[in-house]
Amino acid sequence: MTDVATRGAREGEGGTTQHVVPWTDRALPWVVGLAALYPAGLVLRGAVARPADFLKNVLEGVSLGGVYALIALGYTMVYGVLGLINFAHSDVFMVGAYVGIFAAAFFGVVATSTEGASLPVVVACLAAAMAFCALLGVVLERFAYRPVRRAPKLTPLVTAIGVSMLLQNVGILLFTATPRGFPPIVRASPVVLGPVSVSNIKLLDLGAAAVLMVGLTLLVQRTRVGRAMRAISTNLEAARLMGVPIDRVIAVTFALGSALAGAGGILFGIDQPSITPLSGVQPGLKAFVAAVLGGIGNIPGAMLGGLLIGLVEQLASAYLSSSFAPAIVFSILVVVLLVRPQGLLGKVTREKV
Repeated sequence: MTDVATRGAREGEGGTTQHVVPWTDRALPWVVGLAALYPAGLVLRGAVARPADFLKNVLEGVSLGGVYALIALGYTMVYGVLGLINFAHSDVFMVGAYVGIFAAAFFGVVATSTEGASLPVVVACLAAAMAFCALLGVVLERFAYRPVRRAPKLTPLVTAIGVSMLLQNVGILLFTATPRGFPPIVRASPVVLGPVSVSNIKLLDLGAAAVLMVGLTLLVQRTRVGRAMRAISTNLEAARLMGVPIDRVIAVTFALGSALAGAGGILFGIDQPSITPLSGVQPGLKAFVAAVLGGIGNIPGAMLGGLLIGLVEQLASAYLSSSFAPAIVFSILVVVLLVRPQGLLGKVTREKV
């Protein structure tokens, strides 16, 4: 067995293995720490000068991170059972936002409406987006990914990129590239929490994301299908020999991940002025960074990674530069891959050679 996350291993005397870490690897965490001092100092200075604004930014960052966590869960669940990075997942998120637009229109709420919808309408829009995206996920798994499941690893990856491009272009064909306003199904109003005033939409996003993440955790840990998912994630062939219906469980995994992406699309749309067929690209990439940060294939890691990425992006936008915030988020991906490739909560994997 060879530890794929350990570098510089060499055989020593007496048949023992000595792990020699290059000086560049030892110095890398220090370099990263020093590079982070300047932005951390700016954030700290802002927090001390205006603590109320800092707390507001923290709440808004965690709220945004909840949306990223919902998308990241789809990435990490599929990777956990198949070892596949489903790049089309971000476009399923976009489809969920469009489903929300048409569902709201069905109930008479359009982009030009001035009044918010009732709670049943909000729940109905959320349920419609989740149901449609779950069905879309099952269809994609059955007709795009299942035929190439046993192919070389590069084939499913290229297939995922192709499916992503297909969904984007079908979206442009059906909805055009013109931004479409998301209907105000929730009327924005300030909520005062002590010294902090924050939008009710931010709190709604955070609360809905928390409920969905708790529900997923209970499903994975307490139900039969959850045990089957964990068994496949541990050893697919052994699970097959034990009688686990592999195809059915993988389809359920895609359905769950896609449903969460659809919910994320609704929560994202409520907080954004408009939606386009390419609206899923940036949130999807940031959610992928969150999944890697937390530990790809690790469900609690995806949740933690999403919250941290949302927090980092919001603080960077508030205290550094809104245009530079995405660069900071994507630099986290590079740092994680260099310093801790298994992620914050991930485990070092081993491969037979």
